Amino acid sequence: MIDFTPCEVNKFKAYGGANGNKIHIQYQKKGYMLKFPPVPGRSKTMSYTNSCISEYLACHIYEMLGLRAQETILGTYTDRRGKEKTVVACRDFTDNGKKLIEFAQLKNTCIDSEQNGYGTELSSIMTAIGEQELIPAEELKGFFWDMFIVDALLGNFDRHNGNWGILVDEEKQTAEIAPVYDCGSCLYPQLAAGEMKDVLEKEEEIDRRIFVYPTSAVEEDGKKISYFDYISSLKDRDCNAALRRIHERIDMEQIDRLVAETPFTEPIQREFYQVMIRERKEKILDYSIEQLMKLEKQQDRVQEQEPPAQTM
Repeated sequence: MIDFTPCEVNKFKAYGGANGNKIHIQYQKKGYMLKFPPVPGRSKTMSYTNSCISEYLACHIYEMLGLRAQETILGTYTDRRGKEKTVVACRDFTDNGKKLIEFAQLKNTCIDSEQNGYGTELSSIMTAIGEQELIPAEELKGFFWDMFIVDALLGNFDRHNGNWGILVDEEKQTAEIAPVYDCGSCLYPQLAAGEMKDVLEKEEEIDRRIFVYPTSAVEEDGKKISYFDYISSLKDRDCNAALRRIHERIDMEQIDRLVAETPFTEPIQREFYQVMIRERKEKILDYSIEQLMKLEKQQDRVQEQEPPAQTM
């Protein structure tokens, strides 16, 4: 159990974002953004205390699936009122002098885009990925779809253009895709332990949280994308390729061990996370990969039946 309370706070560094308070600390001679659970907004009955757990688990699962993600450490922090809170320390990847350019900022530089930087219409995002000049377009597009598939597995409802981006070093004139960060909206952070128990007792409640919500923050034709509908439609080749890449890397035993060893969690929470990740894998990703394999077999049979092209 790590207590971050004694850590030195850098008052000259601050962070944006709406989800919870954040301070910059030094821990083991490295800079971290310490994130606190956000206070409920619309409904006081809604629980956000799990957002730090979600941040920790999601970033570690991203790493397991081969994507570079922000280093996260769970711990506690006691505020001036003497109240101890569960917090997550997120390694500050800008401590080395690099600057984070959020995709929203990058998208604002693309003058052909039909939307502003925070516009989440899929076609507009794809246009900006193709027009930006910091990262090869195919590399950035592949990263976007890999992230989309992992977010589908983890039920992320808030991957907008302000929480992924590119790290640049202006002095060296270099750029790289930033580690995946800001994953606190994964794994149903608004559910309290009692609500998790209620969900697990009813298959229809599990299915609602897979097929109905959460949706992606990315939109198509002005409507938020359903992860299941979009991925299983197989209509996007780049999405299909990412599905294949990510699916073959998933090791549920490894993920189950990570969840089982996560501190500050109750048994019902650990069961809930394990069940929901497995269910989302089976009902969204496994189903879609099966449909993709069937489609490819059908295409192969059609090609075999087609007569060879005649040559003059």
